[in-house]
Amino acid sequence: MAGLFPKHWIPEVMDEFELALQFGISVLVVACPCALGLATPTAVMVATGKGASQGVLIKGGNALEKAHKVKTVVFDKTGTLTIGKPKVVSAVLFSHFSMEEFCDMATAAEANSEHPIAKAVVEHAKKLRQKFGSHAEHIAEAKDFEVHTGAGVSGKVGDKIVLVGNKRLMRAYDVPVGPDVEKYVSENEQLARTCVLVAIDGKVAGAFAVTDPVKPEAQIVVSFLHSMGISSIMVTGDNWATAAAIAKEVGIKKVFAETDPFGKADKIKELQLKGMTVAMVGDGINDSPALAAADVGMAIGAGTDVAIEAADIVLIKSNLEDVVTAIDLSRKTMYRIRLNYVWALGYNVLGMPIAAGILYPFTGIRLPPWLAGACMAASSLSVVCSSLLLQSYKKPLNLKDSQAQV
Repeated sequence: MAGLFPKHWIPEVMDEFELALQFGISVLVVACPCALGLATPTAVMVATGKGASQGVLIKGGNALEKAHKVKTVVFDKTGTLTIGKPKVVSAVLFSHFSMEEFCDMATAAEANSEHPIAKAVVEHAKKLRQKFGSHAEHIAEAKDFEVHTGAGVSGKVGDKIVLVGNKRLMRAYDVPVGPDVEKYVSENEQLARTCVLVAIDGKVAGAFAVTDPVKPEAQIVVSFLHSMGISSIMVTGDNWATAAAIAKEVGIKKVFAETDPFGKADKIKELQLKGMTVAMVGDGINDSPALAAADVGMAIGAGTDVAIEAADIVLIKSNLEDVVTAIDLSRKTMYRIRLNYVWALGYNVLGMPIAAGILYPFTGIRLPPWLAGACMAASSLSVVCSSLLLQSYKKPLNLKDSQAQV
């Protein structure tokens, strides 16, 4: 650039080369992309920290970025929409076995299962044993124990083959389900209860009716998601009647029932093929394939380690309202990142011509290197401060505060 300036442009204290060098240094300093480099990582760092303090553990920026695109949330039923603490409300016999024998068989078969319903059955069966006169603490162990995912368990107790599960398990083993059993199951399913059938040596010996109350915030969360333009779907391994009753209670219109773990993952993929960005919310081993298949997997904090490992986001407090928090925080973060980029790019677009001397011929104003450095630092600082504003983020749906005010 030396030799290109009119003589009257050049300050008395420097020559042509020195002036050109100062313009070059100023451009180099202003062009430094520090602000652009800070725009995303600072926002992600602040957002993940804020999320953790709110009870939402986000595993990296990829999950945070995808969550803002979510248009469909798929909920598991047991332990997600429901409290996850099933309780047996009735038990009935359909055979010649005594209640004590029936409970012994059911307890032995279910003892090794990790499913919440199995634990409820074992707890209730033990109480019934004591009620009907059995004080023996020892319970026979089931041999050849096998878990039939989405259906129940089977095993050999003594010399008897015991099946504990739903009607699908009975059908798989060709166990006839009589009209009295069908009536009991139908009546309880209409009340949103799950029926656990116990078959001994190929015949239904009795059944337990299990209830699992819906979480008090479930309906509000589903409604709030709808107001955000997000649809809700329920997928469960439970029967259609119980699933439909629970879905109606919480306000979900679309239901997939009697679905095994890989069937849940297939449903997620079907939705994705329709162009939907899908979040899956679940808590159990049965949900882990679907959590992994979803664009964003959200695990209930009180759920199994397998589900938590498969998920992208963990809802530490096990509150459904944190599903809303995770998606809303993602949206706010992406907005902040875009704002950071606009500011950083705007600084470069405006700063570089000024640093190059576009104003100098007309006004005599130029940007010395030291001032260019200060502008660069101010730009980076402004981006960091912009990201730090995410620290003031508040949950859009805070049911505890609402209840406290009431």
